[in-house]
Parts: sequence; structure tokens; C-alpha cells
Amino acid sequence: MPADTSYLDVLNTNQRAAVIHGVGDPVPKPLLVIAGAGSGKTNTLAHRVAHLIANGADARRILLVTFSRRAASEMARRVERIAGKTLGITSGAVSDALTWSGTFHGIGARLLREHAHQIGLDPAFTIHDREDSADLINLVRHELKFSDAATRFPTKGTCLAIYSRVVNAKADLDEVLKAVFPWCAMWSRELRTLFGAYVEAKQQQNVLDYDDLLLYWAGMMAEPTIARQVSDLFDHILVDEYQDTNRLQASVLLAMRPDGRGLTVVGDDAQSIYSFRAATVRNILDFPGAFTPAADIVTLDRNYRSTQPILAAANAVIEQASERFTKNLWSERASEAKPLLVTVKDEADQVGYVAKSILAAREAGTPLKQQAVLFRTSSHSGPLEIELTRRNIPFVKFGGLKFLDAAHIKDLLAILRWVENPRDRVAGFRVLQLMPGVGPGTAGRALDAVGAHADPVWAFSEMPAPVKAGQHWSDLVALARRISGKEVSWPLQIAYVRQWYEPLLEAAYEDASVRVADIAQLEQIAAGYASRERFLTELTLDPPDATSDRPGVPLRDEDYLVLSTIHSAKGQEWKSVHVLNVVDGCIPSDLGTGSTHELEEERRLLYVAMTRAKDELHLIVPQRFYVTQQTRSGDRHLYAQRTRFIPRSMTALFDDILWPPVTPIRDDIRPARPAVVDIAAKMRGMW
Repeated sequence: MPADTSYLDVLNTNQRAAVIHGVGDPVPKPLLVIAGAGSGKTNTLAHRVAHLIANGADARRILLVTFSRRAASEMARRVERIAGKTLGITSGAVSDALTWSGTFHGIGARLLREHAHQIGLDPAFTIHDREDSADLINLVRHELKFSDAATRFPTKGTCLAIYSRVVNAKADLDEVLKAVFPWCAMWSRELRTLFGAYVEAKQQQNVLDYDDLLLYWAGMMAEPTIARQVSDLFDHILVDEYQDTNRLQASVLLAMRPDGRGLTVVGDDAQSIYSFRAATVRNILDFPGAFTPAADIVTLDRNYRSTQPILAAANAVIEQASERFTKNLWSERASEAKPLLVTVKDEADQVGYVAKSILAAREAGTPLKQQAVLFRTSSHSGPLEIELTRRNIPFVKFGGLKFLDAAHIKDLLAILRWVENPRDRVAGFRVLQLMPGVGPGTAGRALDAVGAHADPVWAFSEMPAPVKAGQHWSDLVALARRISGKEVSWPLQIAYVRQWYEPLLEAAYEDASVRVADIAQLEQIAAGYASRERFLTELTLDPPDATSDRPGVPLRDEDYLVLSTIHSAKGQEWKSVHVLNVVDGCIPSDLGTGSTHELEEERRLLYVAMTRAKDELHLIVPQRFYVTQQTRSGDRHLYAQRTRFIPRSMTALFDDILWPPVTPIRDDIRPARPAVVDIAAKMRGMW
């Protein structure tokens, strides 16, 4: 150990045990850190990396895998601060040395480029995002004439979702269809044909989709020589949020470290809530037994976020789970205030209670930004959004468009991608059809010529320009020639692309000025990358948030309430949290009760929602819901029961209140009965 270990003094006993585990051992055993909500997981992981470096580990031989590039950057900054105090390392040295820090997909893309020639890939491949992948699968779908079927064939989005599920879950197609897409089971044979043709189309066009970045990586690890080369790059492998990995990611990781040497994974089985992305809680539950001897387990159960009464209620909910690592969160933050279990008559009263409670908290000194309303499904917030707007309460709803989902950004990136890889048919289709007078037929013929020619740009330039495309066509040819070679350096290339695209943008959109500002922002982002290939790869794998296209952002208010699905709220915290519709049918969702593992994930969703709260937690239970379908009896309401995850035996952990409160009327102040005026009789008398 280094002489000065004072940087470990900020850690509690369990955090310290996780940080120093196996450091200095000749063959360090695998480690599983079960990190409860609010237990300082990120800080612990950063200290472990810094401690490894302080004890002689080469930062360039540390693989740190997170679930977003931003998380990786933040982790590197924390490591640098810790290591800098200990070793006196100059600013930037550690983060620059942690070159293998990023997401599974980002690390996979880098490894594939470095080993492309060994696995039959062209290293100049481009990467399709989900929308591009759906477009390509749709092209193949049409070529196979499946869209002409007499009965409804699955849409492109559904086809891609099925394909992705099969790949990431490492499952058989028929198994996936039966369990997740039963309405598509009749198309099993056609889907196999479609997916085979889709894979062939990607290979012909030298493109990979998100799933390929993991699939090809797994393929490399199945080849002993390449697997040894990849594994030998690293002395230590650390993985964050392991409960959110799918079977393919776990298989890659275990193939790199079959003996577990130098492997650390961090996560919380109680927060595994992404099965719709093919994540499986089994990865973290089964991790210790994947090795002989079994991995060591360190549990972080001290919570630094919530009050003890909130944790007591959350612990009681997750304690009922059928299988879990035993962990009871505790806190030194004592409080007399229990979480509230609020029963309201209907959705209208629910909305009224939330608005009143939020405004009261604001008046008491809690800014709107420190308050959140969480819900199981995005549509659950509709009535509340109307009421917040009526009361002039600004809000942001999480889950809007991503930056790359904006049409104008996708247009510009498609141009760059097509120049990078002229065989990328999806990018080419998008680019060519930006010009007036160019439809699918013309674009298809142009791309056929490009694909068959040794010099794609030359083949494109030989084609006669459509009359309506005019100068745009010849300017595109000149642009492709200019930026495909070394004549124009990066990132100046993007300025040339913008000059060609902006006239088309202005003709297509009424709000062109706002979208031009987005493109200027993209230019600034591009300046931070060393090359066009690096820019396209990383921006596709980890896009920034939306700007002009994102809904609901109060641009003129410095304070605003947060509305969020529970899935989007994971990892966040607020002083005050309201959870809507804590009733059977919503939590758990009607669609989440088909099997034990689905029901257990719904329980974990409620647990995640509850553990977002620091000081106040309001679980709201409407007794009935308005429905739009008029029943024969005239009843327009469905009656609900409190979620099964909070049985009567748990209610002592909550303050159970009824809202609005019912005030009994005393006889001595009861108002006098008003006189009856027979207006109907007067009306009859008129005739």
C-alpha cells in the first residue's frame, strides 16, 4: 500500500472493504459489490480504481465499463481527484491514462476496429442507430415481399425488436416469440428468413447495428487466439450497474475472465428493472457461483440519501422478493415523519392532492427542482400535466427525443456516414431523398450504381442529375469528392456539409432557424473528436439529449417540477417524491403479472421509486379510475385496490391518510334546509 492512505478515511467500513479487496494479491479473486440505493456506489468504485493505481496498477490496463459515456467520464474525473491527492499526479494524467473506460457498446466498437482483419470485418464499418437499423430491415422486408402478405406482417420496429431480443437474450427465436411476441409466432419461418437476409445486407454494406457490437465481440471471445489477445490487454476489469446487463454482455465478460481474476462487478439486484431491454437479474444473482471458488461479496447497506422511516418502508417492500441478496438499508438520518400512503377518491383528487402538496412544499422552501412525480407508465401523467399547466406550475417530463432522433440532425449525420461508407444504403437513401425530385426509385438506381463501382463517388458523379434536383446534385458530388479524401481536415468537413444542407433545411422546415442552431451545436461537439470515424461512432453510441425537439422544457423558468417514469428516474434523487397510481393494475402493471419474474420486477420498480426520496415520500392510491368506454350499465369507472406489494401488515410503516379529509358536520351548525321552489311547475304553466 502507498504510505499515505488517508483518502480511504472518507469511506465507511464496508466501502473500504470493497475498495481494498484483493489489492496486492498475486491472483485477486472476483468480487461482487451489492450496492444498495444511495449507498455511495460511484464513490466506492472510483476509490477502488484509484486504490489500484496507487498500488501500482497500470491505468492503461484497467477496463472500466459503465452504462453511459457520461458516467465513464465522471468516474475518470473522480479517480483523478483521488489519485491526484495521493500520488501528486498532474491534472489530466489519470483520465488520459484510463483509455479503456466506456460503455459495453463503445468498448466493443473499439475492439472490433482493432481486430477487424482477424474476424473478417472491414475496419471502416459504420454503425447504425436503432432507426437506421429499422429502415434497413424494412428495405429487406420489402425486397422479400413480406409486406405484400395477405395477413398483417410485423412492422419494421417489431421485427427489429424481435431480432434484438433474440441476440441480447441469447435465446431461440421461437422461445422469444412465445414469451414476448406471441402475436408474431405465426411468422416464425419468415422472420428467420428476414433476419438472415438482414445480416447479409449489413455485411454487404459494411455496417453494424448496436447488437452487432456485442455479438461480434462475443464471437471474438469464442476464438481462443483472439480471446487471449483481448483478455491480455487488461489486468483489472470493473463493471458498474451489473444488474442491468443482458445475457450477451455477461457471456462476453465471463469469457474474458473465466477464472474471475481481477474482476469486480457492482450492482443491486433490487434495482434490476430493465427486462424490456433483455436485461436479466439472473446475471447478478448467479455471479458468485460462476467461479470456483465462488466470488467474494461485499454489501453496501448504509444509505446516505433517505430518512430511516422511508428506508424501513422500502426494505419491507423488497423483503417480500422471492429471491434476493439479503440487504436492509439503514441511515443515520432519523425522522419522525413516516412516508405517506394517501388514499384519494379518483384521478381528479389525485391530481389535486399532488398540485396542492407540491405548492405547499415550495412555499416551505423546497424548490420545484427538488421535487418529482414518478409513474409506472408515461401516459399516467396526462391529467397531472393538464392541471400543472392550469396552475402555471412549470415542469419537465423525462423521456423526450434524443438529439440524434431530431430529423435535421439525422440528415446531417447521414451525409457524413455515407461519405465515410458509400455502401451504407440506409444513409444513402436518406441523403439522396433530401433533394427535390429524388424519390425512392431514383435513389435506388443511384445506390445500385455506387455499390457496383470500384470508385463509388465517381459512379455517383457519372449519373445524370434529376431535373428538379438541379445544382443540389452536382454540389453533393463535389462535396463527396472534397471530404472523402484528405483535402479537408476534420472537423472542418462538417462545415462543408452544413453549407450544402442548410438551403434544403430552410426549404423543409418552418422552424429552420432553431434547427440551424442545433447544427451549430453539433459542429461544436464535432470539434472534440479526433476524426470523422471517431465522431460518428461515439455520437451514435451515446447521443446527447435533445434540444429544439425536446418537449415540455420550460425555457423561461429557472425552477421546474420533474415528472418521470420510474425507469427514467433510476439513479436520481429528490427531497420530495410523489408516486402516482400505487394500485394493482398500475403497480404492478396489468401486463406485468403474467409470470413470477415479471411480478418480481414490478416489485423492484416500486422499490426503486420509493428509494428516490430523501425527506418526503407520498404514495397515492386512487380508489377508482374514469374509463372512456361506456358500459351497458352506465358505469364509467373502474375500482382499484392498493398495490399488493403493500399489504395491510405493512401499513404501520406509513402514515395512512384520506384526502381530501372528511370533516363531520355538527348538528348545531348544520345549515337550514332551503325552501323548495317548484320551477318545473312554473315551466309547465307557461304552456
